[in-house]
Amino acid sequence: MEGNKEDCFKCIRIAERCLEAGDLEKAVKFLNKAERLYPTQKAKDLLERAEKGGSNQQTGEKMNGPKQRRGSVGREKTSESAEEKKEKEYTDEQLAVVKRVKKCKDYYEILGVEKDATEADLKKAYRKLALQMHPDKNKAPGATDAFKAVGNAFAVLNDSEKRKKYDQFGPEEERRTSSAGEYQYNYSHGFEGDISPEELFNMFFGGGGNVYQRRSRHSHTHSTRQHFRYASTESSNDGSATLLLQLAPILLLVVISLLSSMFVSDPVFSLQKSDKYTAQRKTQNLNIPYFVKQDFTANFAGDLRRIERQVEEEFVSNLRQNCWRERSYKENMLWRARNYADAKLYERAQNMETPSCDQLQNLYR
Repeated sequence: MEGNKEDCFKCIRIAERCLEAGDLEKAVKFLNKAERLYPTQKAKDLLERAEKGGSNQQTGEKMNGPKQRRGSVGREKTSESAEEKKEKEYTDEQLAVVKRVKKCKDYYEILGVEKDATEADLKKAYRKLALQMHPDKNKAPGATDAFKAVGNAFAVLNDSEKRKKYDQFGPEEERRTSSAGEYQYNYSHGFEGDISPEELFNMFFGGGGNVYQRRSRHSHTHSTRQHFRYASTESSNDGSATLLLQLAPILLLVVISLLSSMFVSDPVFSLQKSDKYTAQRKTQNLNIPYFVKQDFTANFAGDLRRIERQVEEEFVSNLRQNCWRERSYKENMLWRARNYADAKLYERAQNMETPSCDQLQNLYR
């Protein structure tokens, strides 16, 4: 419908010249045509003025005489000829193709393919029609809407999920009746693709050097949308290289961590017995038991007193943590017993032992 807007205003300008020249019949003809192309209030007002002022205009024309009438007719023919020449920037074949698309009721009919058409069939049909319909090449009225319809048809049918829904529910809202009794063309048929017709055209026919390429106003809004399966191998390779570059820092960190773990040696001792640490020893100062590997005596050449200080510090630290937990639990039970006046709970809390605290006290006696 938007594609007919410019043609509508051309008809209105011709009609205004006809009204000035006194040719009411042609004025009414062009105003009616403008209303069919794109209903506007201006066309309706002019049409009403032409119909009401018919007798006055005709009377005035008779009074002006044959000379003025001949001059008016000459000016009208010249202007009409110029307008028609300007309008006729398209061939009959281009107009016929546009009309055919706008009469189609579904996407398969628009592309001229069967319902079992393959991806290759869809691409072939789209290439042919897109070149015929592109507004930079086809100036026929309605070419813009027809171009959008072709692009939208391919975008939907080439997407397996959208095509499945389209086949299931069929075309919706194909045409809507306007107030003037004519039809308004709905190129989306109730289904729209994830990419604009201009972007789709540019993806098929390349970038800057293409004669029919026009920059889309919405090209940046679809940059993260679904990629089509017909993307070139070169683009896929570029994407893989970019992905590798992005993952390189992460891979480097993983390799470094693996290498560092290979060179980190096991601890000298453990406070718990395990498969690795089986030989028991005790510190000279606090008599704390700890475990070492079987070959500890033969292979260890460090400061034994420093190792035993670490054993005692770690052992005492563990005792303090356990003692704090035991006391906290006991105090919590005492608080609950007082709060609920529970004598049995209070007695049980009072008798609760704190072995880690006792052991910690015994170490320094």
